[in-house]
Amino acid sequence: MKFPKGLALGLLGILLFLSLAVFGLVLTLNQTILNPDFMVSQINKLDISSLAGEFFGEFLSEQIPGGQTPEGKALMAEVIDDTLADLEPWIKDQMGTVIYSGYNYLLGESQSLNLVISTDQLKETLKDNIKPALIRAIPIDELASLPPAMIDTASDEYYQEFSAQIPSTIDISEEMLGPEVISTLEQVREYVSYIQIAYKALIGFMLLLIGLIVLIHRQVRDSTRQIGITFLVYGIPGYVGVFFIKNFAMGYLTQLTGQLGLPASLQAWLPQLVNDILTPMQMFSLGILIGGVVLLVVSFVHKREPAY
Repeated sequence: MKFPKGLALGLLGILLFLSLAVFGLVLTLNQTILNPDFMVSQINKLDISSLAGEFFGEFLSEQIPGGQTPEGKALMAEVIDDTLADLEPWIKDQMGTVIYSGYNYLLGESQSLNLVISTDQLKETLKDNIKPALIRAIPIDELASLPPAMIDTASDEYYQEFSAQIPSTIDISEEMLGPEVISTLEQVREYVSYIQIAYKALIGFMLLLIGLIVLIHRQVRDSTRQIGITFLVYGIPGYVGVFFIKNFAMGYLTQLTGQLGLPASLQAWLPQLVNDILTPMQMFSLGILIGGVVLLVVSFVHKREPAY
């Protein structure tokens, strides 16, 4: 009986270790990439105005008719920078709305994807920034001789040229995304549903494995010792591995983002994003490690019961 019992316990121990490893990954996904609150918090840490200015500022200034000359291009670039800086809270708020709406769709809480964002505040802020930028662009000696009405007219013309490029609303819907994107999103939804099922199933499966180990041992001392050792075998390398990545490999990531020529705001944001993604796994590994230590202590202090 000892061999079948030992074989069964060894198999259960291996399955428990593998289940912990998979559950750590699933838990990390659920608390980070598949969690809209996490994604919104990461967006709030990002310097949106600087990033948008670096990626799109020059392109936008060239799309405006008044931005085709060097002087007009410089003016448009200044207007765009000022507008993006003023609109950063609004941009983050709208991105948060898009994220929550998108995750409701991906997580199966909504069966359709339909979101309309008004650009009224964008246009209003844009209009407020054109006139001050125009005044700053005019030499002081010329500014004094210009009638205010001329400046207002020029400001209105620039605004009309600029606002004509901006739609009244930004519609995010299945029709706008197209069938290919929607097909990809449907596949993502399917994978996400598998992850949600795996999360709950793994919890039940690990509890079942622990129950079987206890049932076979029928002793607190031997049961807690085996479970504690299994927890330690997962917890120690798991915690040390994440600790190493967060404290040593992160420097390489920072260097890599610099070599890729990414904007400074992204270079500062990406390492923090990776750090925050790894934190749930680190905390889970630490919790399992502590649990393993506690179980081992219990196995050593608990008196052996009579064998059945």
